Amino acid sequence: MKAPIGNSLTRSITMTDTLANFIQIDGKKITGNIATLSFDIDVTGEPVTSDNEKAPKYRLFAQSPRGRRVEVGGIWERLNADDKPYLALTLNTGHSRWYANLGRYPGQDDETLMAVIPNDYLNSERRS
Repeated sequence: MKAPIGNSLTRSITMTDTLANFIQIDGKKITGNIATLSFDIDVTGEPVTSDNEKAPKYRLFAQSPRGRRVEVGGIWERLNADDKPYLALTLNTGHSRWYANLGRYPGQDDETLMAVIPNDYLNSERRS
């Protein structure tokens, strides 16, 4: 599906045109968007194969201003207080690190689609 942009330019409408702050993990394919007032980044990702238990489960990539694919973060599997797994994301914005957890995307029934939930404590300047 094409949508007009300006007078004569067209482009495909993608999920990132309609949703923000999501990660979709569909098998080995990862796509998403992470947006704040300071940045708006479309990301892709791939699984990490490692024997290191502290290694991320996925690596995240974005495009540099010159269009190069650069690694910008990772997604780790963590355990909550009840020993249940959840996913946590770290993103290098170019200015600082930004942290979030992943959870069910509101109003969606797609199990592969997760909301990016900012970790306000870790993102605040009060942390040591």
